[in-house]
Amino acid sequence: MTKHLPAAEGGQPIRKDFLQFARPCICEGDIENVIQTLRSGWLTVGPRTREFEDIVASYVGVDRAAAVHSCTAGLHLAMIALGVQAGDEVILPTLNFASGPNTVLHLGAKPVLVDVDPVSLNVTAEIIEAAVTDRTKLILPVHFAGRPCDMDELMDLAARRGLKVLGDGAHAIGADCRGKKIGATADATSFSFYVTKGITTGEGGIVTSQDADVIARIKRLSLHGMSSDPWKRESERGPWYYEILEPGYKYKMNDKQASLGLSQMGRVDEFRESRRRIASIYTRGFGELDAVTVPPEYDDGNHAWHLYPIQVDPDAITTTRDAFIRALLDEGIGVSVHFIPIHYHPFYRDHFGFPQGTFPVTERYFDRAISLPIYPDMTAEDAGDVVAAVAKLLEYYRR
Repeated sequence: MTKHLPAAEGGQPIRKDFLQFARPCICEGDIENVIQTLRSGWLTVGPRTREFEDIVASYVGVDRAAAVHSCTAGLHLAMIALGVQAGDEVILPTLNFASGPNTVLHLGAKPVLVDVDPVSLNVTAEIIEAAVTDRTKLILPVHFAGRPCDMDELMDLAARRGLKVLGDGAHAIGADCRGKKIGATADATSFSFYVTKGITTGEGGIVTSQDADVIARIKRLSLHGMSSDPWKRESERGPWYYEILEPGYKYKMNDKQASLGLSQMGRVDEFRESRRRIASIYTRGFGELDAVTVPPEYDDGNHAWHLYPIQVDPDAITTTRDAFIRALLDEGIGVSVHFIPIHYHPFYRDHFGFPQGTFPVTERYFDRAISLPIYPDMTAEDAGDVVAAVAKLLEYYRR
């Protein structure tokens, strides 16, 4: 077979126009919904935020939700509402973004990092239970790439050990397991609506829970610990009156964000299906390439396909993973890596002393991982170009 010269070596790139790694899917209806809010005269927390909370709660199958300005804010407030305090331990995977462990530290608690399952790249009940101590208060599973964790097993473990479970659903809006949506499978779940996520509000997040007290406290804490919302105050002393019930934060979502989210929620399943279609093209296209490991099929429900991470075998190629990524960029394909393991970051490495090999599954995955473009506006031709670029480079750099 003829080896085609990569663009990085002076050859012609697969694409002349660069294929972005991620891009929000914004339609005229989204824009019009935001414009209507701008014209309404109410731009901060108000009726659109409350409507958005109700829509998301109904979609995931719970009664209550609290909209906040990011998934990180949601994790922070949910941990407080679930009782995490200074000195407690929170178990979470090292294959993770910094928001989870950082928030644990902000509360004065200790993040206890664990490895992941080599197939699902998620934590399991067996992995978590081995890390439980008498100081453990909370389990913080990440639904990595949009593939649901086995929440039945995790909730059973939590019930046996007297623990709370807070789901990190940043990747998982629209995902479900055994007929139950992520968002209704834990004591609380925090979702992200960042620009690259399953739906977007630009920035933003939401916490869902069946526990009325948890949601009520999150709502209170999200606006300075005030006794009522600014747009709907009722008091014998008049609408100007409020009380600070506990010291809180400024973590509210606003109606501008919520109006975009309301429009996007009307297409959440359509977006998930578009991502699944792209994932299927990748899986078929890489089926013949023995140097690439693709995400396994998920048969217990719907994968949200926020990410499509492949693993390239370093023993099969003559270049490094990082150089391979640079070569893909030169081919006109936007790619990334998710995630740099938490224990590799200088702060966590230096403060907690993790030697190489502490988390072998995550470390092996990270050395091989490349996240490919996957978003609703991608075409089959776009996905075909990604497959062609990976195949071209694998052939050229094959050992």
